[in-house]
Amino acid sequence: MELHFQLPIMGRMCFSQLLTRIFVIALLSGTLTKVGCLEFNYLTFDEDDEIHFYRENSEIEFQAILVTPDISDASKVMNKSGRFLYMEPLKIWRKEKDNSNGNIIASFNSTFVLNISPYSSNQIPIGEGLSFILTGKYPLPDNSDGKWLGIVNGTTDGLAQSQIVAVEFDTRKSFLEDIDDNHVGLDVNSIYSIKQVSLSDYGLNLSSGSNLTARIQYDGKNISVFLSLTNETTDNMTDSVLTWPLNLSDHLPERVYVGFSGSTGDNIIQRNRILAWDFQISNIEENPNLLWVWITIPLLVVLFLSGVVFYLYCSRVCCNEIPEETYPMIEERIQGSSMAPKKFQLRELRRATGNFSPKNKLGQGGFGTVYKGFLGNKAIAVKRISKDSRQGQQEFIVEVTTISSLNHKNLVKLIGWCYESHELLIVSEFMPNGSLDKFVFGMATPKLSWERRRNIIFGVAQALDYLHNGCEKRVLHRDIKASNILLDSEYNAKLGDFGLARTIQRDEKSHHTTREIAGTPGYMAPESFLTGRASVETDVYAFGVLMLEVISGRKPGSRNEENSFNNSMVVWIWRLYSNKMILDAVDSRLNKEFEDDEMNYFLVLGLACCHPNPHERPSMRTILKVLTGEEDPPMVPLEIPAFVWPSIPLLFKDDGETTEQGGDLSPISEIIGR
Repeated sequence: MELHFQLPIMGRMCFSQLLTRIFVIALLSGTLTKVGCLEFNYLTFDEDDEIHFYRENSEIEFQAILVTPDISDASKVMNKSGRFLYMEPLKIWRKEKDNSNGNIIASFNSTFVLNISPYSSNQIPIGEGLSFILTGKYPLPDNSDGKWLGIVNGTTDGLAQSQIVAVEFDTRKSFLEDIDDNHVGLDVNSIYSIKQVSLSDYGLNLSSGSNLTARIQYDGKNISVFLSLTNETTDNMTDSVLTWPLNLSDHLPERVYVGFSGSTGDNIIQRNRILAWDFQISNIEENPNLLWVWITIPLLVVLFLSGVVFYLYCSRVCCNEIPEETYPMIEERIQGSSMAPKKFQLRELRRATGNFSPKNKLGQGGFGTVYKGFLGNKAIAVKRISKDSRQGQQEFIVEVTTISSLNHKNLVKLIGWCYESHELLIVSEFMPNGSLDKFVFGMATPKLSWERRRNIIFGVAQALDYLHNGCEKRVLHRDIKASNILLDSEYNAKLGDFGLARTIQRDEKSHHTTREIAGTPGYMAPESFLTGRASVETDVYAFGVLMLEVISGRKPGSRNEENSFNNSMVVWIWRLYSNKMILDAVDSRLNKEFEDDEMNYFLVLGLACCHPNPHERPSMRTILKVLTGEEDPPMVPLEIPAFVWPSIPLLFKDDGETTEQGGDLSPISEIIGR
């Protein structure tokens, strides 16, 4: 039986701390070996996890459990059943020695994300279903395909020797007793449910292909099933769809296996997948042998006292950890914000991310790593700021205090933060389809159609217009790029990563000056390298680069010695425009499935945003009007203008946005790469 301990992890550890940790681990392992409870949390699955599971006609592929076979040949997945169980048995109940109070029964909580989807677009009926099972016998019963759901077969159905309790998610009405082809049922040693509930009454469809989160709770007396769409909040799982009194000790042996089974039928198939799984069970083991305790505890106490002595020495000599004062006033600055977000405890986020497991890593940026996690049934993204990054510390404060005051459908929503044990963590909503760059430049599927790309461009434009014009204080994002655009389940764009963002008073100025040149090469306006200023115009330039790369599928160029202030992608598209060949810039993967006039419209607008003279760039408000067809794109010269500084400002802007007159040269320092 596995034990999971979540002890504090420091960047560096002195010898006294090491001894103290050894003492704690030794004490826990010595006293809890016989009493530990089973607990595991898989946010995704990979082939390395297979050693922990018993599989029969099931496998791990595409970061998910395939409960039944999933191959391209539909004829080879018919009449199949599969079983996928955690390898270690768990103790579900035990007898009291004096038998005065009957059996002691454990409680458990199993939360998992399931996906049942049609096998193909043809008219093959869907079926049969999958189930969550507790069983004393791990082998898959023979001939348990079709209506038997891998639970029992025609011979073992109804027999106490079957030793199985199942919660079935049934997608086919195979028996007259079945309520319909979309129900949850409780099965005890039989495929005939002792209780079943139609999910149509709850607006849920098991076989829709949508991800559903199921939570099965057992309190020692009653079993309850909760179910909701995965992208809904935990509030939708407060009421069970099924609750039934059940004494597991009447039907199961003391130790059982936990997992899933499923089946397909004769010309009736479906994909049965488990995408994530969290399981916890209470401890009901007996206390350890007291003689062993009396022998080992004194030895452990001696070890602990030795650690205390070493601590006095090591704290002065060998410890070199970052003092808590390294991040002064962080909590005060965040909690002093008018809309301070929720503060999480470190142990909550360690648990949510599997202790920041590498398999839950979503990506890594300049100042931190992002992990996927689960709070209840809600998926989250947790950004862990690098401890050795001074800029990362500033990013943390800015991002938490800035995003908490913003509210827009095209901005990533901040959920909370944590500062504990030198850990700086930002919690935000999870975007199932990841970042835009993986679709534009990578091999991610599906390929983005023009309609989706157009909607993404429009969504980012709305977000920036809100930042520039819709907030009490104008927000300059300063790091607009494809990797900071996240996509939800419907491929709607949400702008994220506000670590470099700055707020400015609308009536004072339209720029922010820094000693460091902040941003990502390739997206930075040419004047940024001379002035060190961020402005609404530099955000517009980055947006223009984003537009052009989404349309062309090409990465933006970066500064080089030969031409310090020209973006190679922008120059390339501008030359095509000069030769009246601008549509040649369109990504070939779009297969010309677009209207030429509309595409020309978007490309010219992208070039206008990337005008070398910041005062010639349209505002975000104007850009939105162009995107919605209210205005034509700004006039763009056939030849790309030379970059000249100071640039000549316009006398006014038609939308009322002010802009700084000219600009003095500022010392150029290191570029903050992202």
